[in-house]
Amino acid sequence: MANVSLNRKRAKLKQVLGIRARLALLAVILVAPLMFERVRSLEEARVKQIAQATAEFTIVARHSADAQREVISSVETILKAEAFIRASAGGISRSCDVLRASLPTSLPWIRTLLIAGQDGRIQCSTNNMYVGLDLSDRPYFQQAQETGRFVLSDFLLARPAQTPTVMAAYPVAAMGSESGAVVLATVNLDWMSKVMGNLGGRPGISAILVDSAGIVLAAPADQRSEIGRPLDNVPLMSAISDMALRSDQDEGSLSFMAVDGSKRAVSFIRIAGTNARLITSIDEDKVSAAVNRDIRTAYLQLGFVVVFVLLGALIAAEKLVIKPIEMLADMAKRFGEGDLSARAARNRLPSEFVPLARAFNAMAAQLGQRERELVASNDRLTVMASIDMLSGLANRRGFQSRLDFEWMRAQQYGSDLSLMMIDVDHFKLYNDSYGHLEGDACLTRLGETLSGIAADTMGFAARYGGEEFCLLLPNTDLAKAVEIGEKVRAAVLQLSLPHITSNHMLVTVSIGVAATKPNESLRPGDLIEAADAALYTAKHRGRNTVAEHGIVRMTEGDAEMAMAG
Repeated sequence: MANVSLNRKRAKLKQVLGIRARLALLAVILVAPLMFERVRSLEEARVKQIAQATAEFTIVARHSADAQREVISSVETILKAEAFIRASAGGISRSCDVLRASLPTSLPWIRTLLIAGQDGRIQCSTNNMYVGLDLSDRPYFQQAQETGRFVLSDFLLARPAQTPTVMAAYPVAAMGSESGAVVLATVNLDWMSKVMGNLGGRPGISAILVDSAGIVLAAPADQRSEIGRPLDNVPLMSAISDMALRSDQDEGSLSFMAVDGSKRAVSFIRIAGTNARLITSIDEDKVSAAVNRDIRTAYLQLGFVVVFVLLGALIAAEKLVIKPIEMLADMAKRFGEGDLSARAARNRLPSEFVPLARAFNAMAAQLGQRERELVASNDRLTVMASIDMLSGLANRRGFQSRLDFEWMRAQQYGSDLSLMMIDVDHFKLYNDSYGHLEGDACLTRLGETLSGIAADTMGFAARYGGEEFCLLLPNTDLAKAVEIGEKVRAAVLQLSLPHITSNHMLVTVSIGVAATKPNESLRPGDLIEAADAALYTAKHRGRNTVAEHGIVRMTEGDAEMAMAG
């Protein structure tokens, strides 16, 4: 059983791995490596492009961070100068006059300069609307007094106009004075965003400046809507918020997969001297969009080329291999089914199949010749098997075949069929008196006579056996058959063959005639039995006579047959 199962599996495998499948596989093997090499090179280009974009953007981000640092440093420098003036001016009035006249017009990132007393109230300002404002509750004011250093606040809304800003504070005490006054400046966030302009307008790249609390201070023009929002609410930035805000490092980065499935590379840079951080994000899919399109195009081209090559291979296989094989197989099948004229058309075959077609045609010609010879021999044997060589008539086998045929035809058309059985009277005595040679000659003369009568009456004559003959008469009813029977009897008498042991001194015959319309309830043997019964009647009537017998149905429901004379 194991061997049978293994053989079946091998047969199925051979069927699957046919010529078409093998040619298709060969085509794929030839084409696929070339296309995959192209895809691989594009994948490498994609990785290089992402790495190059990341490196370039990191450099740009550092330059932007340096620019922000310079802005803040310039603010710190101005505040130190104002603190020095306040410490050395010798009074609030004098220092305020100098303050109003000292705001540099070349520093657009400073909106307002202010001086707050030790109690936190604004004593003087370049914008009078802030005079008298109490800042004592502001953390940056408190931190400047406590630390004695430059302080940059987180994002806030400046009172009383509620303008988004960042406050820079520097204590006058840092200049050596014991005064608790603090010099302050409001930083223009719009200018800080302008400094980040070189980080915007790039597909898949975003950058923001956040304070220590994670509030967005500045962003390029295409991301200005993010200013003032917490970092946790900025799309694709929340994943790095904890790391960026709580890290002790000045720089850091990480890669992660966003919720939308895009791969992100995020990095942060601390602005020196502050808790502000510049955070940048790169969407690798958007940065490498062009290469991704090329890769998708390459895959589509790969699929198209593979399909095209497969179709070409299959078409070539059909035309050059499969069709010729099918043509030769069809020729062999037709020849095997008996079409001896089947030949392979060599002009429609590829040159490689021409020798095979030539050999097939030669074999077919030889087999055809032998087949024709065999058919001729069989025909001769069939004729010999169906002909009585002595009388020249059909023998019993030939008669039975003709009777079956005529019975079927008469049943199909509803016509009459008659049969006469003819027996030579006292033929044994004839042989005893004249010898077997004369007996054979007698039977030959009778056969010739019956053959002529059969030709005249469209009948079929045969030697039934020994000295008994029969004459089958299609489309002939009983009356007509009896007339023909009388004609046969008279024709035999006219032969005038001497027979000294016969009452008539000549060779005579007794004839039994039967007729019927074939139907489903009768069979050919019934007609033969009826004719034999009629022949038996003719014998009892003294021979050299014709007796008739018909076959009729007794009733419609009766399955038995009756002979009616």
